[in-house]
Amino acid sequence: MWTRVKALIIREILAFVKDKRGRAILIMPPLIELLIFTFAATLDVKNVTMGVLNLDKGKESIELVERFRGSPTFSELIFIESADQIPPLLDNQRASGVIFIDELFSRHLWQEKPVDIQLILDGRKSNTAQIIAGYAQSILTQFNIDFTRENRIDQQNSVIVPRFKFNHNLIYPWYNIPCLSGIITMLIGLVITSISVAREREIGTFDQLLVSPMSRYEILAGKMIPGILIGMMEGTIIITAGIWVFGVPFTGSLLYLYFCMFFFVISIVGVGLFLSSLCSTQQQAVLGTFIFMSPAIMLSGYATPIENMPDWLQPFTYLNPLRYYIIVAKGQFLKAMPFETVWKNTWPLMIIGVFTASSATWLFRKRTE
Repeated sequence: MWTRVKALIIREILAFVKDKRGRAILIMPPLIELLIFTFAATLDVKNVTMGVLNLDKGKESIELVERFRGSPTFSELIFIESADQIPPLLDNQRASGVIFIDELFSRHLWQEKPVDIQLILDGRKSNTAQIIAGYAQSILTQFNIDFTRENRIDQQNSVIVPRFKFNHNLIYPWYNIPCLSGIITMLIGLVITSISVAREREIGTFDQLLVSPMSRYEILAGKMIPGILIGMMEGTIIITAGIWVFGVPFTGSLLYLYFCMFFFVISIVGVGLFLSSLCSTQQQAVLGTFIFMSPAIMLSGYATPIENMPDWLQPFTYLNPLRYYIIVAKGQFLKAMPFETVWKNTWPLMIIGVFTASSATWLFRKRTE
């Protein structure tokens, strides 16, 4: 039995490697996704252009404006003279927001009165607007602390000093690359297995497999194992690139990470084989892969926290294998997650893997009877 399965595994790998489209799928998408998601698809806000309407013109207001100018977040400040210039500045997207300092700013500071700075932001970019507001609040808070200390003005201010565990400087690739090791592994595992049976049907060799001495279970094993091996290899490449190229710290155990990755890949390969058995052509199989991937990524907690999703939608995330792998990957990279937590997120992958593999087996037998 093993000799027949081994021969089919070698045949599958060679067929995929020798095919130009197969090599392109294996090499190009992971590299493109790694570069795009790492450098372009970032939630960091940089190179922001802001408008400034300073009606105060005092020393203190000028110092505050210079602090905004010196911040690495704000690359350009556009100075305007009146409030009438604010709407066209935002309407034409020449600036992401406007800092409005009224004429009583300096006077109220010296009189120890509350000082208001109006920050008008472009709400069409809601996420960017929230981040800019946070940066502006941080600059204003530090200005207020320095002013009261230098001039010995007794103001009672409650100041929040944030400290970030695990990712002290909020470096986005440190979050992104562990997640990408799961997303790209899922992409490759799905594509390879989803086109395997469909490719046999297209080139006319599927009937030869069915009349060979191999049982249907042996054929399925021969189709699954190459997907598992190549998926694990792709995950290894992303992890290695994250550590040695992008400098993401790895504080946990590779053994624990690969333990989770193995069952994650099995659950994904089961989905791929189900799609492959369902589809008649490779084009249909690839389309089915991307139909599955889009909601899987959105419901994994990668783009938005699961806690922020509607209550009726959150239970569906428990059916998503990517959800569990991302938790383990981030935990092993950044905070040395213990095995108890790894196991807590791995046993659901085992159940999902059994279900997807069983479903693929049932459909394969159904379609070949």
